[in-house]
Amino acid sequence: MHTDAARYTVLIASYLAPELVERIRQVDHRLEVLFEPDLLGTPRFPSDHTAPHTRKPAEEARWRALLARADILFDFDATHRQDLPDLAPRVQWIQATSAGIGQSVKRWGHDTRMPKTVFTTASGVHARPLAEFVVMALLMHYRGALRILRDQQQKHWEMYATTDLEGRTLAIVGLGRIGSGIARTCRALGMTVIGTSVSPVLNVVDRFYAPEHLHAMLPQAEMLVLSVPHTPRTEKMIGARELALLPRGAFFINVGRGAVVDEPALVESLRSGHLGGAALDVFAEEPLPPGSPLWEMPNVLVSPHSASTSDRENARIVDLFCDNLRRFLSGAPLRNVLDVERMY
Repeated sequence: MHTDAARYTVLIASYLAPELVERIRQVDHRLEVLFEPDLLGTPRFPSDHTAPHTRKPAEEARWRALLARADILFDFDATHRQDLPDLAPRVQWIQATSAGIGQSVKRWGHDTRMPKTVFTTASGVHARPLAEFVVMALLMHYRGALRILRDQQQKHWEMYATTDLEGRTLAIVGLGRIGSGIARTCRALGMTVIGTSVSPVLNVVDRFYAPEHLHAMLPQAEMLVLSVPHTPRTEKMIGARELALLPRGAFFINVGRGAVVDEPALVESLRSGHLGGAALDVFAEEPLPPGSPLWEMPNVLVSPHSASTSDRENARIVDLFCDNLRRFLSGAPLRNVLDVERMY
């Protein structure tokens, strides 16, 4: 347990609204909270954690001095993705603003360069926005939103029929907080939800499948949602064979990581008509290259890795951070500690 006399320096490494910074300062008198917005990138949108910024030499020197003092970081420093372990040698704990930080920590060589640093994720913060994105994509596809917009622009009036979601079977690969949130939301719409996950999750799906039974689950999936992190176990876990197991006309959604899918196989399945459509928030290469055929496919929704971003996101992350600060100061277990071996 940390003593009452101990003081800790908290450095905020991505922009926060002043009232959120003040909320962090009010947690405990033992915290020195450093926030220098002029040394951070100007947000391009609410809750922007990777705003581009170029510092002048004097500004860079100031920033490095702050990193050297920090015991706790709020967010990773986007301007020092490779050398942060060297510039912030005192850091004991980093609170991330994302759930999927395993690959970043792995690239640092955490075991040798930051062996005593604890990493906590923002797991759970993005569950609701991503569930809403999934429902939006399903409704757009099955209720014909793109056709409605196209006909409206052309002032074209022609009656037609679409379909609805009640009773449809949706499969989720990855039943963590995000996948479970998607499952609960879709079940509320009357859908049958099945899923698979490394850890058994029984109360949020109608049927659960162990990972080794993925191929038995896929033929039942009229819609397939991926919400798994990128790990050695999940890399390209959905390829040509898995896509072929889906019923013809199935709808595919990825809100996990692009590396989980064999993207050329996905493109071919869409081109052939085996897949009826896709909604993609993540890609093998980001930004999605201009030459990617996914841009121009009429049955594909391309989202620029923004499905989880909400103007309320930072407030939710700060709530989590403040709770973790109190836990840190009292010696209690932190929430959302990253398992650096499992990478989530």
